[in-house]
Amino acid sequence: MSEVETRIVQAEESEIRLDRWFKRHFPQVNHGHLEKLLRTGQVRVDGKRAKANVRLETGQSVRVPPLGDLSDDGQTSASKPKVSRRDAAEIQGRVLYRDADVLVIDKPPGLAVQGGTATPKHLDAMLDALQFDADERPKLVHRLDKDTSGVLVLARNTFAAAKLAASFRGKDARKYYWAMTVGVPRPFQGKVDAPLAKEPTGRGERVAVDDEDGKRAVSLYQVIEHANKKAAWVALWPLTGRTHQLRVHMQAIGTPILGDGKYGGPEAFLEGSGVSGKLHLHARRLILPHPRGGRIDVTAPLPDHMAQTWDYFSFDKENDGDPFASYE
Repeated sequence: MSEVETRIVQAEESEIRLDRWFKRHFPQVNHGHLEKLLRTGQVRVDGKRAKANVRLETGQSVRVPPLGDLSDDGQTSASKPKVSRRDAAEIQGRVLYRDADVLVIDKPPGLAVQGGTATPKHLDAMLDALQFDADERPKLVHRLDKDTSGVLVLARNTFAAAKLAASFRGKDARKYYWAMTVGVPRPFQGKVDAPLAKEPTGRGERVAVDDEDGKRAVSLYQVIEHANKKAAWVALWPLTGRTHQLRVHMQAIGTPILGDGKYGGPEAFLEGSGVSGKLHLHARRLILPHPRGGRIDVTAPLPDHMAQTWDYFSFDKENDGDPFASYE
């Protein structure tokens, strides 16, 4: 990165420490280097100096200096690798919507949004390929799990980033997901209101229902079609934005999302059916205000493994009705 960049704290990152947020976004920067950047005021939160242990809030802006210019010993650090032509062509081919302020892509399953020491390939490292004619590099304003596919919005400038982050932080954005569950939720339409908290574990990010210490998490669901008691096509609308919310909520009511071994265990798979064991959770449609007025309404096609499952059960994947149209 050779220019100053401003990043917006996402809803899923609320209350994370600044040093941990920085490590998530820029794993190549060690703690000593970060402390130096903080001492000299090069990293700022909402334009103000900050300490490494400050806890961030949704919608705050983090100023990130050119990280290629400084290192702890004063030497120039290695520049980040360029996006390969193949990766650039693939991610550019997934653009669903583009204007001067907003870019919407269809994120493929298996691609992490942000990197880490064990995640060398991720969307954040490919954003240069999505700059096109804009003056600024695109900015992430929300995220999807690595194995979740579908609609992902990027801001093409700082103004749009602030506006979009506010939409996600409030209740102005409607995020509809399609999922295949093992078993059929009863009743066919309902609301899951179960607080979630992060679990202390060394096995990666994991959350669980926690009535005492959890933060409120609410999800609406609607069964669209089902195959007897075996499986169901379910539309989901998370009214809050907790980590892994839909996956934990579906497991909590006894119908885990197909392929979600992390939360559903062996019961999250249909043995002997020939159906893919990949996670069947897709960000199908997003409706939200445009930063300059009006609204954006974008739909992403099912990924191949989910489309094949829909065909296997003879479900009508062209059904684009609004399952939550009557919700007030």
